[in-house]
Amino acid sequence: MHAEFRTDRGRIRHHNEDNGGVFENKDNQPIVIVADGMGGHRAGDVASEMAVRLLSDAWKETTALLTAEEIETWLRKEIQEVNKQIVLYAESEMDLNGMGTTLVAAIMAKSQVVIANVGDSRGYLLQNNTLRQLTEDHSLVHELLRTGEISKEDAMNHPRKNILLRALGVEGKVEVDTFVVPFQTTDTLLLCSDGLTNMVPETEMEDILKSKRSLSEKADVFITKANSYGGEDNITVLLVERNLMQKGRDAS
Repeated sequence: MHAEFRTDRGRIRHHNEDNGGVFENKDNQPIVIVADGMGGHRAGDVASEMAVRLLSDAWKETTALLTAEEIETWLRKEIQEVNKQIVLYAESEMDLNGMGTTLVAAIMAKSQVVIANVGDSRGYLLQNNTLRQLTEDHSLVHELLRTGEISKEDAMNHPRKNILLRALGVEGKVEVDTFVVPFQTTDTLLLCSDGLTNMVPETEMEDILKSKRSLSEKADVFITKANSYGGEDNITVLLVERNLMQKGRDAS
């Protein structure tokens, strides 16, 4: 596996509340994670950092999980535990009240990839030169779109676009979505925060992934492109290809 991780403050925000990285367990099996924090007075930073640290620490203590079923079970259990720890910590610190974070994570299983998500950070797969979104946003706007109350055009600039219906750290229990999809050597997996998807149209995202650039160059282009369109939020991108094992980079 080859992975490239990038995160950027963007052009408007004063600090970066996104987090993520690539982490390996005892058998060098990787997990890739992106989290987008929310909350006042830097609380979003705390929530996203906790989510990534707690989930990656738990992963580092495991040995190889070989089946998709094992991975799904592990992700659901550990993300629930991460959620509980964030809730408890927020309750113990007055200035962290109301903090939370999205989370999207992926683990490889033979010729498949298992993805888990909470919130509106997304997972995409470029397969057969076509980009498709694997995850569903847990947001008010997505629910309005799903029920036909607004159009796709309305959703793009909806004033309540940032309201989430699910996030880690908000309630004692959280519902976690998981997806199992084929993942071949010609495919590219993209995990990202909404700082990318709110700025760069999916047609352009697909073109970047289909280009002849290296994976590292593609990650850089995503950040540059989102900033060129305004960079209104923190931008985080994590790209994964299945090939010879090559260690990715953690968030700094």
